[in-house]
Amino acid sequence: MAFSLFLYKLKPKKMPAILFKDESYQIIGICMDVHNNLGPGFLEIVYKDALEYEFLKAGIPYEREKRYDVHYKDIILPHNFFADFIAFGNVILEVKAITGIPEESIAQAINYLKVSGNRLALIVNFGELKLHYKRLVF
Repeated sequence: MAFSLFLYKLKPKKMPAILFKDESYQIIGICMDVHNNLGPGFLEIVYKDALEYEFLKAGIPYEREKRYDVHYKDIILPHNFFADFIAFGNVILEVKAITGIPEESIAQAINYLKVSGNRLALIVNFGELKLHYKRLVF
């Protein structure tokens, strides 16, 4: 019995494009600069103030403490949520100054994505010797 070998040209799988790649790269770069200058140990508000200064200096459009309503069934709940920053009109930036990025912060950012209609959240933690961040795509 003769066997014939079929050689298939394997096509490399196309990697999905990184959502808001340039924007998130710029935001993370600014966060690294802030962390390199301030180091760990400050309250979140200090890092937010420094980020706001850097966003202004870089000409990055942002909103600080952007308010979102929370819709539940057929009502809007009386309490809102406030994203630390919305940069470029579509990237949520949540600032932390703690040890690690706990699951609660991840769950909170996912809920923020659901409520806001945005698709990308960055959780950035300034609370350790090295800057840590997490990208969440919804």
